[in-house]
Amino acid sequence: MQSLGDPLYHFRLMARMGKAVGADLTSAFAAGEISHADWAAMITRCRGCGAPDLCEAFLSANDRAEAPVPGCRNADALLQLKDRSA
Repeated sequence: MQSLGDPLYHFRLMARMGKAVGADLTSAFAAGEISHADWAAMITRCRGCGAPDLCEAFLSANDRAEAPVPGCRNADALLQLKDRSA
């Protein structure tokens, strides 16, 4: 079993990916659209990813994107949040 990555690193990575695709995680949390449990689950899914370097490279090349990097474990959640804020 793969060990989980650093929580703070993945929190930041997930926040950057949300910003890139137009999903404002902080506002969604403040508005009650995602709960503490939702937020924690998203970070845990990100921490379990075996390819954060691909995410870093994607974010370095894309300030804005229509969708998260292919294979993102939080793609569905991020795109749902993006759709709610549109």
